[in-house]
Amino acid sequence: MSSDRLPVVLVPACNRVLGHHPFHIAGQKYVDAVRLAGCLPLVVPSARDAELATLLALADGVLLTGSPSNVHPQHFDEGVHDPSLPLDTARDAWTLPFIPQVLARGIPLLAICRGLQETNVALGGTLHQAIHRVPGFADHRADDDAPVDVQYGPAHEVVVEPGGRLEALLPLRRFAVNSLHGQGVNRLAPGLRIEARSPDGVVEAFSTTDTPGFAIAVQWHPEWQAASNPVSMALLRAFGDACRAYRDRRSGPGS
Repeated sequence: MSSDRLPVVLVPACNRVLGHHPFHIAGQKYVDAVRLAGCLPLVVPSARDAELATLLALADGVLLTGSPSNVHPQHFDEGVHDPSLPLDTARDAWTLPFIPQVLARGIPLLAICRGLQETNVALGGTLHQAIHRVPGFADHRADDDAPVDVQYGPAHEVVVEPGGRLEALLPLRRFAVNSLHGQGVNRLAPGLRIEARSPDGVVEAFSTTDTPGFAIAVQWHPEWQAASNPVSMALLRAFGDACRAYRDRRSGPGS
């Protein structure tokens, strides 16, 4: 029966050179978060155009991870402002065309940090390359020299917008989140709805308004110590429920 099969959640990998060799990598915390959602994580390396249809056929959900890398600003018609910051053009090359196809099919999508940024860009939005340089915005970057528990510790509150998807699934309307990003949403893409903001006005979450499935993107890192965080677990449970529902719909009765 369809309910015996765990929903498969695709986790696109990042691309790094370790030593002299290129590697596809994905953070363990994202894989663990997929399992907390009750799903089976499947890390996907850089994909070719001819492989996207097969990946879509496999997917009951997609989780777009955070990353030290930024979306290349050429995808929103800007030059690189700070060449010292890491990019991952191989990830951009396949996730940006993949995201609209995921959404069009109604495959559940949970996008985290870089994932939020690439979702906005994939749908036609733009980014601030350095939000700390934008008048009125705070510095949302973490201190790279601080211990990891400090880097991922509470940094500021977010305020959930009324009447949206987050308000329906989260237990709180204001809560503290971590903050480890330099880029952020500038112009929101068409078809997206702001779900939460930080006190300085930075977009901290959005959802889609004209696609058939679950699709939520957050700028913070809910995967960090998620099992002990009620907000993170509410988000992951909702994502897992959506993946199971998608699996069951496409499997059909008796599958």
